Amino acid sequence: MLIWLLEQIRPFASQMEAHTTGDSRVFLTARTAAAVVTSFLTVLLLGPIVIRWLKARFRERIDSASEKLNELHSTKSDTPTMGGLFIVAAIVASVLLWGDLSNAYLQIGLFVALSFGTLGAVDDWIKLRTARRGLTVRQKLSLQVLLAVIAGGWLYAVQASKPMGTDLIWPIGNVALPLGVGFLGWCVLVLVGSSNGVNLTDGLDGLASGCVVFAGAAFAALCYLAGHSVLSAYVGIPYVSGSGEMGILLGGMVGAMLGFLWYNCHPAQVFMGDTGALPLGALLALAALVTRQEVLLLVVGGVFVVETLSVLAQVGWFRITGNRLIACSPLHNHYLFRGMDEHKIVVRFWIGGALLALVAVASLKIQ
Repeated sequence: MLIWLLEQIRPFASQMEAHTTGDSRVFLTARTAAAVVTSFLTVLLLGPIVIRWLKARFRERIDSASEKLNELHSTKSDTPTMGGLFIVAAIVASVLLWGDLSNAYLQIGLFVALSFGTLGAVDDWIKLRTARRGLTVRQKLSLQVLLAVIAGGWLYAVQASKPMGTDLIWPIGNVALPLGVGFLGWCVLVLVGSSNGVNLTDGLDGLASGCVVFAGAAFAALCYLAGHSVLSAYVGIPYVSGSGEMGILLGGMVGAMLGFLWYNCHPAQVFMGDTGALPLGALLALAALVTRQEVLLLVVGGVFVVETLSVLAQVGWFRITGNRLIACSPLHNHYLFRGMDEHKIVVRFWIGGALLALVAVASLKIQ
């Protein structure tokens, strides 16, 4: 919205163009910072109002398949949930206010945030309004794949004409493997995997929120760098024209999560639910796909990867041997079952997430 107004002021825009960042018409750095602050303040200031509204309508029901886990989380029953509604709203508001809405990447990002958020909301609503535990695994996965196909096809149409736009790239040395039309299937795998990874991690107060802050900040920086021909060459990553605008989307996400953590830290006043977890994971995946840094996503989002692998390993091991590999999956529940304090688990996972984000960004200079 504001960028459109600036575009109308030609003399002023011409002066600003001399100070442009990458291929952005107007100050990308300032707009990204403004998006962070806008989404943070939106969540922080509206939090009490929205939490009261959610408390009257959507309260968490502790009903997992594990009786011991239900007992450990019994004090969290009736906590307002579906907080993802105001997370997504804050992200969208910051993008509408500070982003260049003619940018295809932002358009795809808005679609991903709203569509995956809607899917999560439907899943949460079923959990809260019926005796079921949400959508079945098949239903949920099928809908995620459908949304990912739409987003992936849209992204393929944008990326196909760009150098290395549909290549799978190994970050160290920028070794490229052309995917061609296989890029669409790759998009589906990355989007669905990342979306579910964040969702599985969202099991303790502030755990997923804090890890998303670190991963989101890393990819906001990567989007910024990838959208600048000089800086992208300096750090040794592919230049993707227009990707700098994705930094505004990721900045908005980081700001929203910082505001949400104000209320989601232990003891949580609100949970994000699938309404928040699914779109957050999908947005991280989209940023990786746009910047061609999907391999780096495995490092930046290492906490989400480990949590997902712990679930897959637990299920596989149980089917083969009839025994459990760890006390309870995902991994954070294993430590909870072993008597570790929830605060300690969350902070240690945060530390791991922060270190992984730093290592991933630092590795860009290894050629």
